Amino acid sequence: MRRNLPRRWACLILGGALLMPYMMVGVLISGLVRGRPADLLLPLEVGVFGAMLPVVAATGLFLPVRALELNAAQGLLGARVETPPRQAGRSWQERRRTAAWFTLHLGVGGVVSGCTLAIVPFTMFTLALPFTGGTRMLGMDVAPGRPAVSWALAGLALLAALVVLAAGAGELLARLAPVLLGPTPSERLAAAEERARTLAERNRLARELHDSVGHALSVVTLQAAAAGKVLDRDPGTARTALAAIEHSARAALEDLDHVLGVLRHGEEPRRGAAQERDHREKARGSSPDSAAYEEAPDGETPGRKAPDGETPDGETPDVDASPRVPQPGRRAPQATLADLGALVDASGAEVHQDVGDLSGVPAMVSREAYRILQEALTNAIRHGRGPVRLTAAVEDGELRLEVANDGRHGSATRTGGRGVAGMRERVRLLRGDLQAGPTDAGWQVTARLPLRSDA
Repeated sequence: MRRNLPRRWACLILGGALLMPYMMVGVLISGLVRGRPADLLLPLEVGVFGAMLPVVAATGLFLPVRALELNAAQGLLGARVETPPRQAGRSWQERRRTAAWFTLHLGVGGVVSGCTLAIVPFTMFTLALPFTGGTRMLGMDVAPGRPAVSWALAGLALLAALVVLAAGAGELLARLAPVLLGPTPSERLAAAEERARTLAERNRLARELHDSVGHALSVVTLQAAAAGKVLDRDPGTARTALAAIEHSARAALEDLDHVLGVLRHGEEPRRGAAQERDHREKARGSSPDSAAYEEAPDGETPGRKAPDGETPDGETPDVDASPRVPQPGRRAPQATLADLGALVDASGAEVHQDVGDLSGVPAMVSREAYRILQEALTNAIRHGRGPVRLTAAVEDGELRLEVANDGRHGSATRTGGRGVAGMRERVRLLRGDLQAGPTDAGWQVTARLPLRSDA
């Protein structure tokens, strides 16, 4: 308290200074009503003081004084007041709290300021009495000697009482500041809802980033291994695999840029680079997908389609030379089940598809199902071996998904478990069921998603 006393006293003096215009107007009006001149230099009338407090409260009710008072409470009183969130408008609950605080600050500050202005000069005068000789105090003659010393001690006692008054008033304001200037219950609720929305959006972006980038890295790993095996025997197939690597890496990079832009700016980032590239490609009469396979600067054509032919000895998976996987940088996270064929082609794995009519699947379910299948396919590539079986069909008002292959028992591959957790979150949001993990037959992911919510 001793350390904060000077600043708290200054805060009380500030309240008295803010009260002075109200008091001067009150004294002026009082003088006009009474028909006598008003003393504007010393407006210390108790009646005027009481009459001006409702005006002070009205000021706090309608004028934006909360920010000023909050800074004073935090900087001068040393109160730990939580800064309220910014809102478009002021609620009446916040207005009433601000008006109560503003009235309390100016009222208490006015009393302490008035006492300070009266007691400090009085104490200094009484302390000089033993040295200046006899004089007249409050209508009484003060003789030199012991009477003058008595007045000096009385002045010191009043000064000590003033210090106690200022300390108590400052402590009172410091305790009430968090209650009256802090966030109201409605503001706390709004802030909690905003934090929940932000957290949900960040979790969604994290899932999107994990699914897209994780899948792209799995494809890159698979295609790189395939290219290394056939580089000497079949340069064309190796060149095709390298083109798929380039395409997958570019898609993952654009998706990463998309997510980082949202996290940095809190809004959908501008995709100027992608749009500019599309504009240049359209001007040349080429499609966006063909841009990834143009000739390299050194004259080579690593992205052109290799001649048709089977992979020697079955050592490498069948690779599509121009996979049309959705471009996350431009359309993510809008990929749907309509892009499932491109996703499978770009994976580089041998996938046996059994896909029914999915045209009746709602857009939201279709987007989430695409991400679930993308993560399931990634897990099958990482944890399994042999051909992958992919099933997607609508049965009895539900979308049923299944991805399975033979498992690598005892594999040392570690994924951190985030992919399965992300799939479970998506399925839970859609009120479906998910089973994922190793089985007796291998690795399997099975999901059931209702097409319509019962809520």
